[in-house]
Amino acid sequence: MTGPPLPRIPAGERVYAIGDIHGRLDLLEELVAAIRADTEARGPARVRIILIGDIVDRGPASAAIVDRCMTFTARTDTFVVLKGNHEAMMVDSLRGNFIALALWLRHGGNAALRSWGVPDELITGGASPQLIRAARECVPAEVIAWMAALPLMRQIGDYLFVHAGIRPGRPIDQQVAEDLLWIRREFLDSEADEGVVVVHGHTIQKPPRPHVTENRISLDTGAVFRSVLTMVELDAPSATIRFWATGERGEVEAVLPVHVDRGLGMLAQRQADAFSMPNKKGRH
Repeated sequence: MTGPPLPRIPAGERVYAIGDIHGRLDLLEELVAAIRADTEARGPARVRIILIGDIVDRGPASAAIVDRCMTFTARTDTFVVLKGNHEAMMVDSLRGNFIALALWLRHGGNAALRSWGVPDELITGGASPQLIRAARECVPAEVIAWMAALPLMRQIGDYLFVHAGIRPGRPIDQQVAEDLLWIRREFLDSEADEGVVVVHGHTIQKPPRPHVTENRISLDTGAVFRSVLTMVELDAPSATIRFWATGERGEVEAVLPVHVDRGLGMLAQRQADAFSMPNKKGRH
């Protein structure tokens, strides 16, 4: 099979990128265990793990997830957590932005506050100075500082990892936080070659399986709603790409099929041994 070269990551590296977790520590632990087992069974490689953002809110275990992630990121630079729009809302809210607080509570921030032990009667009362004071007492200051300092994107080889996406036509080094955290249709509808394959979350895929186009890989499969948390593995030693996801039976399985829309260059044909591809095209 001929065609343009596949997107690459640096020689000797293996990257596992995990989609939006939203407080589901149980699902994250399943994927981390799968990474450990896969790493032990494979040849040597420098393994990197990237969480695509939105680790907090909606699910029950935001505080525990943040605690684990803070520990891992302090130990090694090969474990990276990117900032999502939910982390940004949380930081703005606990720094006293009442507009952000009201928005955050409507989009799952109430579950995050409960996980840190904020009294429920204050949470159900809505955005208020009393709620902010209680949240600041319950959520350690170092948590907010860590969350505020999370990177917005990370490039590895030909892949750019970011929460929501990028503004089409704008150089990577000129992207702005608003787009990286929140963009949807302008990015999702773009077929432009931006010089990288963007690996992102933020927009839930229906049905719950990863979505591949020629310029992006979407990993948000609605973990908190469907118990499907998806991960892509990019492997330099074997030049393959594989997808993994948690399932209803509490097991991590290969994702079959992957939703393909327009291809990823020649990826659909040339990586048939890595994952199966449906013939039917579709748009989300």
